[in-house]
Amino acid sequence: MSTKRDYYEILGLSSEATGREIKTSYRRLAHELHPDKNPGDKHAEEKFKEATQAYSVLADPEKKAQYDHYGHADLGQGASESYSVNIEDIFGDIFGDIFGGGRSRSRTARQRGSDLRYDLLLSFEEAAFGVEKEIELERLEPCKTCDATGSESGKKQATCKTCSGSGQVRISQGFFAVTQTCPACHGAGQIVSDPCIDCRGTKLMESKQKLTIKVPPGIDNDTKLRYTGEGNSGLHGGGRGDLYIVLTVRQHPIFSRDGFDVVCDMPISFTQATLGAEVEVPTLHGKTLLKISPGTQTGHVFTLIGKGIPHLRTRSGRKGDQLVQVTVEIPKKLSEEQRQALLNFANLFGEDNLPSQKGFFDKVKELFG
Repeated sequence: MSTKRDYYEILGLSSEATGREIKTSYRRLAHELHPDKNPGDKHAEEKFKEATQAYSVLADPEKKAQYDHYGHADLGQGASESYSVNIEDIFGDIFGDIFGGGRSRSRTARQRGSDLRYDLLLSFEEAAFGVEKEIELERLEPCKTCDATGSESGKKQATCKTCSGSGQVRISQGFFAVTQTCPACHGAGQIVSDPCIDCRGTKLMESKQKLTIKVPPGIDNDTKLRYTGEGNSGLHGGGRGDLYIVLTVRQHPIFSRDGFDVVCDMPISFTQATLGAEVEVPTLHGKTLLKISPGTQTGHVFTLIGKGIPHLRTRSGRKGDQLVQVTVEIPKKLSEEQRQALLNFANLFGEDNLPSQKGFFDKVKELFG
């Protein structure tokens, strides 16, 4: 009687399991037990061998039918200690790094183009209200000289000798064989023996392209805009990569930003702060009048409703506010007449009755007695 465990049991499946279930179960076990993830663990290595043997049989319709009918008997080489598994077909890009290769490609496999990044500098106002910009970027386009074949016009590519044109090579790694993309032709199955003088056999050429970029209102610093299909061209009919526009907003000499609010520091005179006034204030939406209340102190913040930045991705027309923080400027130089007027004011008002002075000294007495 055979001492080998049931293959379905090894993979944790019933005998009614579908091909997809068999593949999924093996993926999970291989991920857990692979020797590269369990260095020095002999038990995990044996379990991995066992699971690989089970999969090599159950994933093959002919071997599976034979196993379902006869069990372990008469499986021949399929039950030996060497198993052939197309790892890239099973794992693709997820575990390709473990087994030494990426996703398998045949000579007709499509290859998507790579993504591009473009850094775009905006003014504070452009970021706030949105803008259209025409940019010029360099991206890879199919070579027109060789019609994207990579070789001189009229000359054919040669069959890759490494993979004999299959685009794949079979490499033995330990106790099983791995099928992976041919490193010589990168899965194309053909080698350019007479490279194009312009693209040097790469089939792609750098080309300057102009593109209109629409920046929506309310964009903040370091925002990324994605333009699908505007990156580098792919190969063998593969689609283009994407273009990522990374936005940088210049600092404004007057305004700063807090979310969708605009912050502005504005100086006012001693007289305006004391008596009150109506002053003109710059905003992103033009100049507006701000009423300064009598007795306004340095650091007081006035709010101008709706004078901020439009909210991003909203059709409501909602905007942030503008926060105006005032600073009372103290004159540094006075004429004799101005100095005398201030002395008269101090005598009339009484310095001991100044609210700010009284409040400060009261706090000192409370703290220190």
